Amino acid sequence: MNPSLKKQITSYVLVLICGLLLFGCKDVNQTSEKIVLEESIKIEKYRPQFHFTPKEKWMNDPNGLVYNNGTYHLFYQYYPDSTVWGPMHWGHAKSKDLLTWKHRPIALYPDSLGYIFSGSAVIDNENTAGFGKDAMVAIYTYHDPVKEKAGQIDYQTQGIAYSLDDGETWTKYKGNPVISNPGIRDFRDPKVSWYEEKEAWQMVLVAKDEVQFYESKDLKAWEKISTFRFDDKPPLGVWECPDLFQLKVEGTEEEKWVLIVSHGGNSLPNGGSGTRYFVGDYDGTTFTTDQKESQWIDYGTDNYAGVTYNNEPNGKRIFIGWMSNWNYATTTPTEKWRSAMTLPRELQLIKIDNKYLVKSKLVDGFEAITEDISKEDLEGNFPTQFQYTDLQQSIIAFNAKINNKLQIQFSNSEGDTYSLGYEKAIGKFYTNRTNSGNVNFNENFAKSSYQTMPIGIYNNMKVTIILDASSIEIFINDGEYVMTNQIFPNSNFTKFEVLKENDSKIDNLNIRKVATIL
Repeated sequence: MNPSLKKQITSYVLVLICGLLLFGCKDVNQTSEKIVLEESIKIEKYRPQFHFTPKEKWMNDPNGLVYNNGTYHLFYQYYPDSTVWGPMHWGHAKSKDLLTWKHRPIALYPDSLGYIFSGSAVIDNENTAGFGKDAMVAIYTYHDPVKEKAGQIDYQTQGIAYSLDDGETWTKYKGNPVISNPGIRDFRDPKVSWYEEKEAWQMVLVAKDEVQFYESKDLKAWEKISTFRFDDKPPLGVWECPDLFQLKVEGTEEEKWVLIVSHGGNSLPNGGSGTRYFVGDYDGTTFTTDQKESQWIDYGTDNYAGVTYNNEPNGKRIFIGWMSNWNYATTTPTEKWRSAMTLPRELQLIKIDNKYLVKSKLVDGFEAITEDISKEDLEGNFPTQFQYTDLQQSIIAFNAKINNKLQIQFSNSEGDTYSLGYEKAIGKFYTNRTNSGNVNFNENFAKSSYQTMPIGIYNNMKVTIILDASSIEIFINDGEYVMTNQIFPNSNFTKFEVLKENDSKIDNLNIRKVATIL
């Protein structure tokens, strides 16, 4: 038995004995069981220590991201009876800071109209729907498995529900569905927001390989007003999880609209699931763009179906994605739970060489859950080759002066390695998890082990790497480019090394430990 685990179990026994003597059996049993459960979650293999995960069972897309009364709400696709996908519910969690979450009871359950697929939530401050002033209203897709099994194609419709107690309990609208299916197999994932200029609610909804735009005065009666398509060659498959919002170009007064869409096909940058964006203009009815090629929120294989918060108090666009990939999501080597969310990121718009880029910045406040690591806790030759026990619960940031190649490697005592680097001659950043531990649980995971990201030619580069128990998130130049990878090493990585083949120089390396916030 692991010595630290043995010590923890001993302490639990002592707590239980003391409690029986002082307070009686019933209360202490409940308290001790809670302590044991919380501690078992913390030491569970591959359980992220500062990313959101369900306590147990299956989770996928983030849904209903909305801020209300000082609280950020995270709803999500949830199946409470298995660690693989099944009849979808909406799980629910709350946070004051987007980092520390409290699990809440399941919000929405399947009913006679179908499973509860992805969607959004708004705060109806003016009671436009008549459910009550400041009602929280969820807008979601119904997926009818009976119709689907019968071979019909109109099995997805849109429904709404409302809550008058800050998302704790919900009432479904008796007039559901509010948007019927027009005869399209994939017709889902409504994202709703208030459009001030027209004093109306507007919705972006995906229908097979296009985005459809709808408008409503009361969240109940909806009118289709336009569509948006992009000439993909080759096609990227079904479009999913759209979002539309306006951003000011950093350092200017120019404002542009950003439309994001997720895809699950294998034509994506590194295979499997991913999320791209379009920068353009929106006149309240029609979205247009001059963009000629796809741009991606994240070039790694493990950031999918992300959307942004409605009603954010500071006017920021805070994004959370599902940190997995449909090519292998149902087989990742976890036991009691499956899937995590990315760290929340603020999306910002910049312009470089007349090209718009959406960059991802870690949310304000993340540094508050980190702490300095004393150099006495590090072994080896800092900053180019050192060991640290809690390396896989840390954030590492450094500047790099690029000559030709940058090559970094993480490793452990088991011989597992994860590497990342940059090849200046071809402007390519890469990651490699081929030998990172358990990679053969799914052939698609193994196939996608080497991943690349075209970032262009840089002489200087800022790199930020965030490691958790089963993930690595890499931010280049404060999030101009991002890669997110899942990893499953046989034991935690403890060694950081700038490889000998490297001919670039790194400086100002800073390493901080990230707190456990489960």
